[in-house]
Amino acid sequence: MAQPFDVCVRGAGVVGRTLALLLARDGLRVALVAEPAPAGGAGADVRAYALNSAARTLLESLRSWPDDAFATAVQAMQVLGDDGGEIDFSAALAGAPALAWIVDVPALEARLQEAVRYQPLVEVVNTPPGAALTVVCEGRASPARAQFGVEFDVTPYPQQAIAARLSCEKPHAQIARQWFAHNEILAFLPMGGAQGNAVAVVWSVPQERTAPLLALAPEKFARQLGAASHEALGALELVSERAAWPLQLARANRWVGQRDGRGWALAGDAAHTVHPLAGQGLNLGLADVTELARVLHERASWRGVGDLRLLRRYERARKADVISMGLATDGLQQLFAPSAGPLQRLRNWGMNGFDHSGPLKTWLTRQAMGLR
Repeated sequence: MAQPFDVCVRGAGVVGRTLALLLARDGLRVALVAEPAPAGGAGADVRAYALNSAARTLLESLRSWPDDAFATAVQAMQVLGDDGGEIDFSAALAGAPALAWIVDVPALEARLQEAVRYQPLVEVVNTPPGAALTVVCEGRASPARAQFGVEFDVTPYPQQAIAARLSCEKPHAQIARQWFAHNEILAFLPMGGAQGNAVAVVWSVPQERTAPLLALAPEKFARQLGAASHEALGALELVSERAAWPLQLARANRWVGQRDGRGWALAGDAAHTVHPLAGQGLNLGLADVTELARVLHERASWRGVGDLRLLRRYERARKADVISMGLATDGLQQLFAPSAGPLQRLRNWGMNGFDHSGPLKTWLTRQAMGLR
């Protein structure tokens, strides 16, 4: 007779696989529910993640950090406003080896998939089995979240994100660049290693601009990006497909509970989503599963993994960080939504003031880096 599972993890993305590996390392038997691959396959994934120091330490402990060619260290970041405002961040001034690492999504997923394959306590399944605890890591459109009766409070932004990859005339010099202008936010994230000249693009644009930009010929799309980036990296060439998705601020009203004597919990985008302008979405999700694994590891021997009091410790520990990050990213998005007027001058003045704030700037930088 097969052994029963201790935990069922629903969702085999980065957050779900990371949690499964963490729990198996503690000796728990885990069922990892993976959706069957779509017929005909999916297009190439053009996304990239900005991962902080805490996320890197976690993934390295699981032997799942990608090779240097797929994880480019960010040594500096330039944030440019729409009327002379500028903030510059430096890893050296923060006393850290990097501000973040820009990680290729397929490379990271492949490393996690390989680690799961060699972990005997994790079994990949197609349908969710019974378990003392079910953790939902299915993403923002999670069907399991609704099955547990959880309300998902969604505030849509009037923007969509467009992602793509570019080859640039000039090397990126390990600098992440971000421009706020005309209700749009454009980010160039360095890829291809320290000497690379490739960037991942995340361009948040008004909804009505999305379809026309996606329909442009590659050369015209690259020229639009060149204009939006003030030709900072010279001539640009689109070297990937383009992907787009709607942006939202969302949070589940409950993260944990019990049904029929068994516990359940939410983690990652199934529990919360934020605007991508700060690049903190996956960092929040990985912090969720780190905390959940810690709580389960430290439980008293007589408590089961589905104990509700135990799960509430996890919920309390994570909600404050998630709420504060959601407020911060939402506030920045709202601040830069108006394109002109007194607020434009005030926000750019504020950017320049913050850039010279000394200890405050250093403290906030280290917070974003996951260095408490």
